[in-house]
Amino acid sequence: MGLYTAFAAHVLFPLHERLKRHDTVAVKRELERTQWLKPAELQSLQIDRLRVFLTDCGQHVPYYRALFKSTSFDPSRVTSLSDLARLPILTKDIIRREFDNLKSTPAVPLKMFSTTGSTGDPLRFCISKTRVSHDVAAKWRATRWWDVDIGDREMVIWSSPIELTKQDRMKQVRDWLLRSKLVPSAAMSAADIERYIADIRAFRPAMLFGYPSSMTLIAQQAEKRGIRMNDLDIKVAFCTAERMYPHQADVLRRVFGCPVADGYGGRDSGFIAHACPAGGSHITAEDIVVEIVDDLGRPLPPGEPGEVVVTHLYSTGFPFVRYKNGDVAVLDDVQCKCGRGLPVLKEVRGRTNDVLLAEDGSMVHDVAIAMVLRDMPGVNGFKVIQESLQHCRLQLVTDDRYQTTGSESRIRDTFQARLGRGVKLDIEYVAAIEPEKSGKFRYVVSRISQHQAGQMTTP
Repeated sequence: MGLYTAFAAHVLFPLHERLKRHDTVAVKRELERTQWLKPAELQSLQIDRLRVFLTDCGQHVPYYRALFKSTSFDPSRVTSLSDLARLPILTKDIIRREFDNLKSTPAVPLKMFSTTGSTGDPLRFCISKTRVSHDVAAKWRATRWWDVDIGDREMVIWSSPIELTKQDRMKQVRDWLLRSKLVPSAAMSAADIERYIADIRAFRPAMLFGYPSSMTLIAQQAEKRGIRMNDLDIKVAFCTAERMYPHQADVLRRVFGCPVADGYGGRDSGFIAHACPAGGSHITAEDIVVEIVDDLGRPLPPGEPGEVVVTHLYSTGFPFVRYKNGDVAVLDDVQCKCGRGLPVLKEVRGRTNDVLLAEDGSMVHDVAIAMVLRDMPGVNGFKVIQESLQHCRLQLVTDDRYQTTGSESRIRDTFQARLGRGVKLDIEYVAAIEPEKSGKFRYVVSRISQHQAGQMTTP
C-alpha cells in the first residue's frame, strides 16, 4: 500500500465517515473478522441477528407489528433461517402502499432513495445511517480482496442519472481527495469513447468500476484502434449494476490486462454479493439473508434458479424483510477455495424480465445465444426482445465482415434450438443499441410475465 493510499484509507475516509455519523470503519473491521468463520458459525450468527432484527421490527414498525399479530409469528422464537418462509414476500407494490407504515416508531433518521427504474417501475424507499454503514463497509471489504483500497486511483465509468445529478462541489472535493474520478458515460458516441480512452490512459487507475457494457465498449474501441490499455498497471475491473456476460469479461481481461470482479446488489437490496480472486461470489451473510424462491415464494435448494428474495438485517428504520428484488439467480452449496465461510451465489441470471422463456414456459439460459452472437464475424452489438412465447426480435449492430445470408440462418437455428421450433424471429439491423433511461444497457428484454408463462423451470 502506497503512502497516500494508506493516508486515505486510514485517515481521510474514516474521518469522512465519522463526520457523516456512519459506523463504517468498525463494521468493516468486524466483517473482515467474521468472513473467516466456518459456515455453521456464520449461519448461527445470521440466526441471532435475524431474531434481534425481526423482534425490533415487531416492536417498532407498524406494518410488521400488524403482520406478526395476524400470522401469529413470534420473532423471539426464530431458531432457523427457514423460519423466514413463514412470512409473506415483500413486493414493490406493498412498499408503495404501506410506505408510512414501514417506517419505524420512534422515528429513526432516514434518507430517501429510489431505484433507477430500469424495468419501468422505479421504487422510492428509505435507508438509515446504520444500513448505509453496513453497505459501504461490505463494499470496502470486497474491494480489499483484490489488493486495492480506498485511496488507490479509481476510474468510475457510470451512466446512472441518479449519481450524475448529485455531483455537488463537496462530492467532487471528496472524490479528488480519495483519487476517484467519475467518467459520465451516459453518452457513448465514437467521440465520447475516444475521450474516455484518453482519460483512462492519462489517469492510470489502479481499478476500474462501472457498468460492464460501458467498459466493454471502451475496451473494444481501444482494441480496434490498436491503443494499448494493458500497460497501465490496472489491478482489477469491478463490474456492477448489470448482468455481466462471459464475452464481456473476456474482452475486459484481454484489453485491460487485469482480472474482472463482478459485484451484485442494488440500492434497494443492499450489497448482496461480490466475487473474490478465487472465483467465488460471496454473499454478505453477516448483513443479508438471501433466499431463492419459486413462483409461490417457497425456498428452492442450491442449484435451482428462482427469484431473489433478500432480508437485510440492518435495514433499521425501514425494514426489508423477504424483499423480492426482481432478479433471477442460483445459490451454490460449495465453499469457495479462498477459505472464507461466506456462502456463495453460483449465478445471477438477470432481471425476471431479462430472462428468455421457451415455448413451453421454461426458463432458457441466454448465454448460449450470446456466445453464438459474440463469436460471429461482424457482429458488434445485439439485443434480444421477446414479445411472446412465439415471437422474438433481435437487434444487431454489424460491420462489413458480417455475411447476411449464412449468419441469419445460423442465428435462426440457434434461437429455435433453444426456444422452440415454432418461435418466429425478426432480425433488425440498427446503427447502435440504445441504453435505457437509467443509462444501463439491457441485452435481453422480455415482455412476458413470469406468472403468465407458468412455473419457471430449466429445460
